[in-house]
Amino acid sequence: MTIASRYVEFGSREARGVSPAYERLSLAVARDDELLDLIGTLPPAKQQPNLLFGVVRLLGGPVEDPGAFHDYVLENWPVIAAEVADRATQTNEVGRCALLLPVLARLPQPLALLEVGASAGLCLYPDRYAYRYDDRPLGDGEPVLDCALTGTEPPDRLPEVVWRAGLDLNPLDVTVPADLAWLDATIWPEHAHRRARLRAAAAVAAADPPLLLRGDLVDDLPALAARAPAGATLVVLHTAVLYQVPAPRRAAFVELVRGLPGHWIANEAPEVLPYDGLPAEPGDGFHNVLALDGRPLAWTRGHGQAMTWFG
Repeated sequence: MTIASRYVEFGSREARGVSPAYERLSLAVARDDELLDLIGTLPPAKQQPNLLFGVVRLLGGPVEDPGAFHDYVLENWPVIAAEVADRATQTNEVGRCALLLPVLARLPQPLALLEVGASAGLCLYPDRYAYRYDDRPLGDGEPVLDCALTGTEPPDRLPEVVWRAGLDLNPLDVTVPADLAWLDATIWPEHAHRRARLRAAAAVAAADPPLLLRGDLVDDLPALAARAPAGATLVVLHTAVLYQVPAPRRAAFVELVRGLPGHWIANEAPEVLPYDGLPAEPGDGFHNVLALDGRPLAWTRGHGQAMTWFG
């Protein structure tokens, strides 16, 4: 895939109908030879649209006017390139807990949660948040996570979590202003509701920090999994993480996690973690696949706003 086609794909599939600003900007970058040449100087893993856009937002640059974005990037490229090199798209989208909850609530309780690619660990608190599946509420915490659910009944209880831990190559700390600022910058421009729930979820994590370790999802996973308490069901989970992992390491991770005790919940794009016999993707827009122990269960939207159950 060329850089231009990567930006077209992001704008036309992921941002369309979700962020008009990023849809417009992605398609403009795809036609901008000067910007494409600059992006081409970055390593392939650093060329993704949401990473570049997030860095520009972090630096205070414009992302809603493609012309202003063009000028800003050309004038500030050395600073932008340095920030891109140091960062990854660690969008700690707490809304994805609404996708995990129907699976977590059905597993033997209590649970020991271990997230790979955990960022700041905000998706390790599904028991602390409140939910609204269509018009059916569950829980009384903050933030309230809305999800349109079809194909199954919503969960009727929150999980019991007795241990929560995460692995990340660069774990973030929500009590550090610079880390919280980066999490905010990765949220798309129009999404004020996501910024509000980031702040609410950060308050939950700050009050009871998870165990977050710097580590690799293959090399360091077995040792951390072994620290889960006896008597709790170990659940290894990840959401929109594996696209950043090279294919050989991705395969090694899948083989490893299948051999661990407990359960494995994946929420990834179907081209990243493929499954045989998937039903047709519902409607327009970009979808991930939610799976338990390698068995696909549902199509999910990227920020947790909707899921279509088929498993």
